[in-house]
Amino acid sequence: MFGALLLLPALASPPLDLAAIGVVIARRPEQSVVLLRSGARTRLAGVGESAFGGRVTAIGLDTVRLEYETGVVEVPLRAAPLPPPRVAGGRPRPTEPVEDPTAPARAMDRREVERRLSLEIPRILAETAVTPVTQDGRVAGLALTRIPEGSLLTDAGLRPGDVLTRINDTVIDGLPTLMSLYPRLQRETEVRAVVLRNGQPVSLTLTLR
Repeated sequence: MFGALLLLPALASPPLDLAAIGVVIARRPEQSVVLLRSGARTRLAGVGESAFGGRVTAIGLDTVRLEYETGVVEVPLRAAPLPPPRVAGGRPRPTEPVEDPTAPARAMDRREVERRLSLEIPRILAETAVTPVTQDGRVAGLALTRIPEGSLLTDAGLRPGDVLTRINDTVIDGLPTLMSLYPRLQRETEVRAVVLRNGQPVSLTLTLR
């Protein structure tokens, strides 16, 4: 009898290190998405989709609910602290971003950018990992902990480890803000981003022809 128990399938349960590291809240709840992480894996999922052995049933600003065979789990949105300013020679980090000499201003053809986006979005979503970072208790940027090499992101000057803080003077205070910029940026001729790189603010410029 006890031996028969070994033949029963194990009940699915959430990974111990499961974390929600970002959400995009849509007007219609069923269109919201969450970025989940467990170990070295990252998964983007919407309401009703499966991720890490469970099914996403609700996505909120602070928590995400997943349903497992063992029960319902509430996963809080986790925000990492913003790295402290780096001090060099006793001087505080400059508040104004500087142009990175290794990443000069870039120019791209708008149609080529649109073509590449249509091809690369699945890879970017699958291979990009972002973590909200906080300063004084609020989200002050998104850390790009992993981005696909050779993608449009790296060609635009971004690097793994960058903390994206501003785009065209809009403070990036979460994934919803970043996503909401996309329609507006399609009409811009220049995209300016500010990132924290090795503790220093760096300005990146992309001109769209």
